[in-house]
Amino acid sequence: MTKKIFRSTLLVAVCALLASLVLVMGCLYDYFAGLQSQALRDELTLAASGVSQGGETYLDTIDSNRYRLTWIAPDGTVLYDTQADASTMENHAAREEVQQALTTGEGESSRYSQTLLEKTIYVAKRMDDGSVLRICVSRQTLAVLLLGMLQPVLVILLAAVIFSALLAKQLSRRIVEPLNAIDLDHPLEAKAYDEIAPLLGRINRQHEQIDDQLRELQRKTDEFTHITQSMPEGLVLLDNKNAILSINPSASKLFSAQEGCVGQNFLTLDRSTDVSQAIDRARETGHSETRVELSGRIYQFDISRIESAGEKIGAVLLCFDITERETAEQARREFTANVSHELKTPLQGIIGSAELIENGMVKPEDMPRFIGHIRTEAQRLVALIADIIRLSQLDEGVEMPKENVELLSLAGEVAEDLRAAADKASVTITTDGQSSVVFGVRRLLYEMLYNLCDNAIKYNRPGGSIRIHVENREQEAAISVLDTGIGIAPEHQSRIFERFYRVDKSHSKASGGTGLGLSIVKHAAMYHGGKIALESEPGRGTEIRVTLPKEH
Repeated sequence: MTKKIFRSTLLVAVCALLASLVLVMGCLYDYFAGLQSQALRDELTLAASGVSQGGETYLDTIDSNRYRLTWIAPDGTVLYDTQADASTMENHAAREEVQQALTTGEGESSRYSQTLLEKTIYVAKRMDDGSVLRICVSRQTLAVLLLGMLQPVLVILLAAVIFSALLAKQLSRRIVEPLNAIDLDHPLEAKAYDEIAPLLGRINRQHEQIDDQLRELQRKTDEFTHITQSMPEGLVLLDNKNAILSINPSASKLFSAQEGCVGQNFLTLDRSTDVSQAIDRARETGHSETRVELSGRIYQFDISRIESAGEKIGAVLLCFDITERETAEQARREFTANVSHELKTPLQGIIGSAELIENGMVKPEDMPRFIGHIRTEAQRLVALIADIIRLSQLDEGVEMPKENVELLSLAGEVAEDLRAAADKASVTITTDGQSSVVFGVRRLLYEMLYNLCDNAIKYNRPGGSIRIHVENREQEAAISVLDTGIGIAPEHQSRIFERFYRVDKSHSKASGGTGLGLSIVKHAAMYHGGKIALESEPGRGTEIRVTLPKEH
């Protein structure tokens, strides 16, 4: 700004100087031209008086290099000229000043030379005898006058320019200094020109608006950061070139992203073709989905296009861990298939035996055996349905009445109820430990312990044993079922609590189990906030320990 003020001030000063110079020179030129014209007329009057008295004799006596006198007859013939041979000169009757003199008594005109650097002034006067006496003088033009004064004019102009430059520099500095001293962060405190007070007020209002907008933006940014950082889902923001704009901790963990990955291309995190194609589809259609398996887990990627003012500016990628959902869906499908199979098997037995009896194909002596088979299969079917209903209740989290349950006495009750089955399998069943009370659903705890012991009987050896041990702790109770049965191979131990999972399907079929007992044990323990631990060695027996909190 200082330079602009300096240049503008200097330009104005130079222009004013030049204009003044031209005006003064013009006025002086016109003034001296007027004086010269009047002097020329006076000279002509004196010359006319001399010619009237002495004629050519008077003209011969005139010796002047400055003025030129010409005596012209009424018909335009040159009678005499002080600087040329009159006989060789052309007729002057057509000259403007001569015509004016012949008509009005006096005449005047001026003519420029071909170079336009010299101007000749002509003044004519009619004599008493009708002839015309003309005097002329050469006058330099304004341009010639300026050229003649070029050196002093340049010196004056240069001095004026230097002086103007100094003044302009000082003036511009004085003008700009108050402006430079303005603190734009606090414009109302500035002691500047009154003329810019409205501007400073507007700047102050804009500062306040910007500060409010920055605070609001920071608040929204903090909210966005807090929300995205606490999100269990992965969130990645991409620009139009797939460069990462933002990534939350969940996504960083999922893609094993390094610090400073913001600004890098998304391909540095994931080179999956499915994800890249899904991002491209989202940019075209607005939304796309894909499923990818990463680190042994299944993720669903929901990708949406981001638009602003009708233009595509990027994409947002949300990563959902759907492993549990997929596992649950797979388990549901397997459960449905297994239930269908398990229900179909006893029903086929019942229907087959009934058809044989109905068609009279069963001998009277075999009738009790077929009826007993029908009753056994029906009982198996009822037990299966009861287990399925129980699992459904546990899955749905149905509230059941809770009470204080003493586990040692409950263990004795289970042992007594299974005594006949244990004796039949040549297995002994005992209980020991400490009295311990938990707050829970008595029926669920009974079924949990019953299923554990029932399994221990079915998979035991003749002459084997089962021990139910109750341990009382400060905040929890532990109940263990130990058997001397066939044991469980390590590859099956992680799956025995799954529904309908059987280690030995032929043995399970013979034992008449539904395949849901251990699954009910697992869900009953979870319902009470408990934990299950399994220790087993093939050929040496199994121990299943359930730890339950006393208050839940």
